Amino acid sequence: MTDAPRLRVMDWAAFERPVRFRFPFRFGAASVAAAPQAFVRVVVEDAQGRRATGWAAEMMMPRWFDKSPDLSVDDNIDQLRRALRLGLEALAGAGAGTAFDLHASAAPGHAAACAAQGMGGLIASFGMALPDRAVLDALCRMHGVPAVDALRANLAGMDARLTPDLRGFDMPAFLAARPAPDRIALRHTVGLGDALTAEEIETPLNDGLPQSLDQVIATYAPRYFKLKLSGDPVADTDRLARIAAVLDAEAPGWQATLDGNEQYPGPEPLADLLDRIAAHPALMGLRAGLLFVEQPMARAVTLDTDVSKLAARVALEIDESDADLESFPQARRLGYTGVSSKSCKGVYRALLNAARVAQGNAEGARLFLSAEDLTVQPGLALQQDLVLVAVTGNAHVERNGHHFAGGMGTAPAAEQARYAQAHPDLYTVTDGQSRLRIDDGMIALTSTLAAKGFGCALDPDTDALEPLKQGATP
Repeated sequence: MTDAPRLRVMDWAAFERPVRFRFPFRFGAASVAAAPQAFVRVVVEDAQGRRATGWAAEMMMPRWFDKSPDLSVDDNIDQLRRALRLGLEALAGAGAGTAFDLHASAAPGHAAACAAQGMGGLIASFGMALPDRAVLDALCRMHGVPAVDALRANLAGMDARLTPDLRGFDMPAFLAARPAPDRIALRHTVGLGDALTAEEIETPLNDGLPQSLDQVIATYAPRYFKLKLSGDPVADTDRLARIAAVLDAEAPGWQATLDGNEQYPGPEPLADLLDRIAAHPALMGLRAGLLFVEQPMARAVTLDTDVSKLAARVALEIDESDADLESFPQARRLGYTGVSSKSCKGVYRALLNAARVAQGNAEGARLFLSAEDLTVQPGLALQQDLVLVAVTGNAHVERNGHHFAGGMGTAPAAEQARYAQAHPDLYTVTDGQSRLRIDDGMIALTSTLAAKGFGCALDPDTDALEPLKQGATP
């Protein structure tokens, strides 16, 4: 292991850029047609006085981090703005230490500060995730290494101080074995409002990009799918049968995950759904290819509800309930065996949960960590998330931001061209937009994992970014 360098955050800035969608995202009962993307920049200095700048980006998507019906879309976005400022201030005030020291020092107080303003664990996680990632980016740029190399050498100084259940686990060996695959499979999400065939499209966009599920398959050839559930076993079974008809015809051998998005009120209705799937003649393909069910119940009850009987029938995963580092161990005690990895929840949480999976499986458990992110946008955010997806050992990843937004959106043409030129395996340029390249259902990772930074050695065009708006304090 290379000695982890000590750093100090000397300066930071936060920005945002609007993103408009071709058609709305739907989160459970909520629908979102546009949202801002946050960008953060940090300047770090090491013990020798060397300085480096790092960046991170992430969508500020409403209706997921906090689904309270009492909050508006603007309220949700303001929560994320406030949490992000609090996270940057906490990291800047953490003094000197390794990158992981800074996180470990800042995170508890940051979570408490967010809670004092009525913001839950997922929002607090977002507020730390971008600053942490920007520090890691700066660390990689300072040493002229790609993120995979930095993680393998543990330049961040990761250890188990925040996860007592990993005490005695060989963290350096785990990090040294982090994979760097050439490509990863796309898992396409089929939302509750998505057209399944071209004939079902009510408002054709005619923009040269796919809209319906059959068009997506014809264009990108995915073999993995994520199917959204509504919480109604009868309605969900009917829609799953309609989806399966398309997949059986167009994507032979397909596999899928089911996403409850907190819509099921308890274990019994979910058991009813599983019974219906088992009995439905049109769902043989789903039964053969079902990988797991993600976050079936509301976060308010998930970590108080035993699901062991259900877990004996199908693997279950937490996502929205993964509010902090205690969530996965607590969920395991209730029968869950999986946890999602998302950049918006933090690099360190994903890696520590991946270590928990490795430790548990070495002891005979059957745990898993999946790669989820419905909204990540092409450019900096996408590339940073792909690094995380790769090093946590995933074979496929949920990717739909490219489908809803179409490309790099409102990023200036020059910025889009720089990304396409630096990463020709990841992007293709059509109609003046740098778009995610998907070949035979696969996303190339080679240039992203080789970039001397956290997935990217390019900076966004700051002239095309707005200062992060001041989130209103309730």
